[in-house]
Amino acid sequence: MKIAIVSLGCPKNQVDADVFCHALLKAGHETVSDAAQADVIIVNTCGFIQSAKEEAIENILLACSYKQQNPDLKVIVTGCLAERYKQQIVQEIPEVDAVVGIGSNAALPAIVERVCASGAGQVESYGPKSDMPLGGARVISTPRHYAYLKIAEGCNNRCHYCAIPLIRGPLRSRPLEDCLAEARWLAGEGVRELIVVAQDPTAYGEDWGKPGAVCELLDGLNAIEGLRWIRVLYAYPERITDDFIAAMVRNKKVLPYLDLPIQHCDDAVLRAMNRRGGRREIEDAIARLRAAIPDLTLRTTLIAGFPGETEEQYAELCDFVKTVRFDRLGCFAYSAEENTVAARMEGQIDEETKQRRADHIMELQAEISAEKQAAKVGQTLECICDGVDEESGMYLLRGKGDCPEIDGCILAPADTPLETGAFYRVTITDSDTYDLYGYAEEKLEDAQ
Repeated sequence: MKIAIVSLGCPKNQVDADVFCHALLKAGHETVSDAAQADVIIVNTCGFIQSAKEEAIENILLACSYKQQNPDLKVIVTGCLAERYKQQIVQEIPEVDAVVGIGSNAALPAIVERVCASGAGQVESYGPKSDMPLGGARVISTPRHYAYLKIAEGCNNRCHYCAIPLIRGPLRSRPLEDCLAEARWLAGEGVRELIVVAQDPTAYGEDWGKPGAVCELLDGLNAIEGLRWIRVLYAYPERITDDFIAAMVRNKKVLPYLDLPIQHCDDAVLRAMNRRGGRREIEDAIARLRAAIPDLTLRTTLIAGFPGETEEQYAELCDFVKTVRFDRLGCFAYSAEENTVAARMEGQIDEETKQRRADHIMELQAEISAEKQAAKVGQTLECICDGVDEESGMYLLRGKGDCPEIDGCILAPADTPLETGAFYRVTITDSDTYDLYGYAEEKLEDAQ
């Protein structure tokens, strides 16, 4: 069969799609990029917050609309939305041919065969969450020079606003040697930038009774020939130990970049969120990181309008943003998620107020970002080339502080051909709020 895979949401979800795509190819199917040419469309959904759910439903309905031209087309829905809203999808979108929970992802080749058999009817398959593969053979759906390495599934943090434990289950860390084996394979396939992802990578190994195992993992990854950059996404403040910082410092391939999702700074709001630690712990983690890694790029995410957040607590958050001056920051209006503790709390704030608060914080951050970007003018940075920007015709590059698909980029004129996936020294000549502009001076040798 010709199968089109639409994967939504986070990089962790994309890795899941890479694994089941490999299984489908091994079963003899082929993938196509044009859904209009497909016999089967698989929509790998996100269901984290309201906007993600809306995007998932739009994509499901779009996939089903292709049945008007191709009545034999089959549509399969998997991922977080399928896991979380099983019966709602079955009942409200009868055009869907199969709803597959995350615990049944490994059965997708068999499910494709089943839905394509005449008279199969609507198929439902919901295996235990623990059956969700932690790894396995996969394709590389990103550009060949960078890839995501998922080191764990699920989460034990139990933040009161978050539905991830309900959807994905408790923390399950992937065996260390399994992670290293995949990283070695990725490097052999041409990957030069490895991006380590999990719901909370700093919790890696805690389910084995071995907190801090991420340090050993970084040591192992750093030794892999061919990798030049190793980027860690997401690190919780309470798990920023001196050992973790030391592992970042001693492993020279680990980039001075960290995403520290703090969500808020007010102690009372953090307690209501069921976050461990408070403002003091957050400030301490940031101070120790910046002292040990002077060129650190620090990213964070915040939630505005959490139930009970007062105007004073919100003002404190604004002052915190202006004082700490994160390099990258995203702020989201609180989304009340079904079956979470926060959704049942008193003091729910109206949508207009929540959005106004989030928008204002993003305005504050835009000023900070513009100033930080302007300060880079005149510097020469080590960058990786992602290819050519179709709109401007300029080359797209990223520095150590730029995570693909999340942060900004560096645009350089195409006077001299640059090689996608290669590293260059780039001198910065101009800036705007989120992007930089410059010219490539020389190509750098690959790491050993």
